Amino acid sequence: MLEVRRSRAYTRWFGWYSRRQFRRHFHSLRVQMPPELPAMEPAVPVIFYCNHAYWWDGFWSQICTELYFRQNLFIIIEQPQLDKHRFFTRIGAFSIDRTNARSAIRTLDYAARCLLATSPLQNALWIFPQGMIEHVDKRPLLFFRGTAGIADRVLKSTGKLYLVSVVSRIEYLEDQKPELFLSFRPAHLLTRDNWDGLDALTGYMQESTESHLDDVKFQVLERRLDGFGIVVRGAESINRRVENFRALLRLRNRNETPSGPRTGG
Repeated sequence: MLEVRRSRAYTRWFGWYSRRQFRRHFHSLRVQMPPELPAMEPAVPVIFYCNHAYWWDGFWSQICTELYFRQNLFIIIEQPQLDKHRFFTRIGAFSIDRTNARSAIRTLDYAARCLLATSPLQNALWIFPQGMIEHVDKRPLLFFRGTAGIADRVLKSTGKLYLVSVVSRIEYLEDQKPELFLSFRPAHLLTRDNWDGLDALTGYMQESTESHLDDVKFQVLERRLDGFGIVVRGAESINRRVENFRALLRLRNRNETPSGPRTGG
């Protein structure tokens, strides 16, 4: 198992690098953020559980952390992927090997310890319970029980844990480059009193993520985008440059058109 070896320098670099990549490949990165979410109680750890539909998933976690939260970011990445890109351990990533039961249990224990660690900042775990990339509209969603297992371990120690649904969707709208939509839902406070077991929590997260994804899809289809703020705006694509150039030519031609002859008496 690969553990976190956090570095402030790497974290800052990765935030810069992520913005650079989004500007290059997307027309915009839009975020829907409930205004009360950044005001979560810092002493209560939080798990952000996300759908997993794109290669880009995870890149935006650092950007959102910088913009909206004061948190120690942790993120679980599959062992083969983290073996290839070990620098992610420098920004808060650690690995899970689902093919090895003992190793997977050690990862769940480690995740709980990260969330329970003493810190002036809120401890936050970003996790993709699907465990693999699947189409954004695939239904039903099937989540592994690992997220619920981490929640169970945390509740046994603290009695409180925030759960936050986060979904992503990429769409082409009126530009050559796609738009990336991220949507956060209000935090759900999980306690010992409303704990119903691993299967119940896993089912709750599956259903919550499905309804969340369907809601975002409807908003995009209906072009109801007022709730999504643009946090990264991409460089102009070729079609926009051509449109701007043609508009400039039309304006110049109008300005250079000579006026007709005047007549006077």
